Amino acid sequence: MDQAPIPVTDLYTLQLPSNLESINLLENLIEEIADKYRVADDIFANMMTCLNEVVTNAIVHGNKLDANKIVIVNVEVDAKRATWTVTDEGEGFDYNHLPDPTAEENLESLTGRGVFIIKHLADQCVFNTKGNEVELLFKL
Repeated sequence: MDQAPIPVTDLYTLQLPSNLESINLLENLIEEIADKYRVADDIFANMMTCLNEVVTNAIVHGNKLDANKIVIVNVEVDAKRATWTVTDEGEGFDYNHLPDPTAEENLESLTGRGVFIIKHLADQCVFNTKGNEVELLFKL
């Protein structure tokens, strides 16, 4: 009996300093993965949007731009999916009780749409209990 080939999985890790310039390192990794796996333009755009949002929030809200804290980004990629995990060293947040950005009173607010956008653009979005780690799945 022939055995099916074992799918190749690549693992990548970034340890990002808690400053906004770190986003460049993240974007470079997303582009590298998109090129290697020939990710469709729409999925690439969704990954770039979601991960920019998540990592920016981790740096600014989670780690509060504290130079002594890092944001860890892990990604596991194969031909069918990319699973990203972003963890900060902050206190976390209650992702279950966020204001609805589509409610009339929030429509003109300049902030508060990140989690809403992420949940709509990623194929799966799971926060840990504490709220300082999120896993995003994108089907390739």
